[in-house]
Amino acid sequence: MPQIGYARTLGLFSATMMVIGGIIGSGIFLNPSVVAARVGTPGLTLGVWAAGAGIALIGAFVYAELGQRRPTAGGGYAYLREAFGPLSGFLYAWALLLIIATGAAAAVAMTFAGYAVALVGGPAHWQQPTAAGAIVLLTLVNLVGVRPAAWTQNLFTILKLSAIAALVVAAFTVAGLGGLTTPSATPAPEGSLILMIGAALVPVLFAFGGWQQTNFVAEEIIAPERNLPRALVIGVTAVAATYLLVNAAYLGALGVDGLATSIAPAADTMGAVAGETGRALMAAGIVASTFGFLNLVLLVSPRVYQAMARDGLFFAAFAKLHPRRRTPTMAIVVQGLWALGLVYSGSYGQLLDYVVFADWIFFGLTAAALFAIRRNDGGQSSGFTVPFHPWTTAVFILAAAYVVIGSVASNPGNALRGGGLLLLGVPAFFYWQRRSIA
Repeated sequence: MPQIGYARTLGLFSATMMVIGGIIGSGIFLNPSVVAARVGTPGLTLGVWAAGAGIALIGAFVYAELGQRRPTAGGGYAYLREAFGPLSGFLYAWALLLIIATGAAAAVAMTFAGYAVALVGGPAHWQQPTAAGAIVLLTLVNLVGVRPAAWTQNLFTILKLSAIAALVVAAFTVAGLGGLTTPSATPAPEGSLILMIGAALVPVLFAFGGWQQTNFVAEEIIAPERNLPRALVIGVTAVAATYLLVNAAYLGALGVDGLATSIAPAADTMGAVAGETGRALMAAGIVASTFGFLNLVLLVSPRVYQAMARDGLFFAAFAKLHPRRRTPTMAIVVQGLWALGLVYSGSYGQLLDYVVFADWIFFGLTAAALFAIRRNDGGQSSGFTVPFHPWTTAVFILAAAYVVIGSVASNPGNALRGGGLLLLGVPAFFYWQRRSIA
């Protein structure tokens, strides 16, 4: 009986919407205030976001070349496995299932529910069941097939971009650009300028993370050798432009001091230019943004677990695709159940903090994998190459290392516990490896 494979149904547009939807979650609505507070001037605030955009674009080029060379399900899992051996790939998939993807799903679902409940005037105790309902609904959508999941993704990505466009246009039209030239009235943050910029870059890079998720579904993209690199570069470029425009809108409406002290800069900006109606519109935009991001996480991550199981390193049921829908049913269901457990345990935020640095460990390792994969290909060009490699790739690896070091330095206890959770994957790997050999 022939093995059931994925169906290639995702075109360039859907792949690009996945890239954009995988990056824009809630970070751009919250993190700009942290950045402004750390650097203290409009110019430096925009400069740090521009630097983050440059690093993210390099990362997109790296993943574009990897995806073009190895258009296989699992993305980073497959690249790490080939470059550094099966243990590295397994630990990535282990962290993704145990904490990174499921923890992110639980956290984003709660963010979505918080804004959605407030928008309709519901009581606070509705938040948890609303978050759980969103996870259940989107898990069911993803079980039906990649096509309806992609339609859902496309719709909510367009909605979030529309909300952001409304914010930018309203801020520029009503508030103008006065805040961009208004200096801070508070003393400049003390310390080295380099360290100050470095500290501000951490939340920026976190806000830019997520483009790598589209590589997980490479086997479901039409002509992935051509469309995956295009989607990554177009998508990250669009997000970079969006983030710079949004920050200019924040600064124009609130000024650097107002932005630095705001706990909800998007809502405060829309409130400044359109009152309570503007705040409600922005809340609706955040609802759409977080719902779309949640859908993407639940859509793409099971492909990594399926690839791991296909290699004999996890439960065989995870490797099976539904004969008609061509979706990894067991992987999707277990991921949804685990995310629900994290929602109701209340521990998702803590777990996410433990290994928030792990995402950038694997970013850096995956970029380093490009050197090994190029060597395996005999150094031949793939038709799509990272501009100015190896220098640009090295810059990205150094940026990833900086984020990891910064995360460890800011909270060594969380990093230690996160490292411990990762290390728990080592005996699990050897268990599954022995089973696959036997």
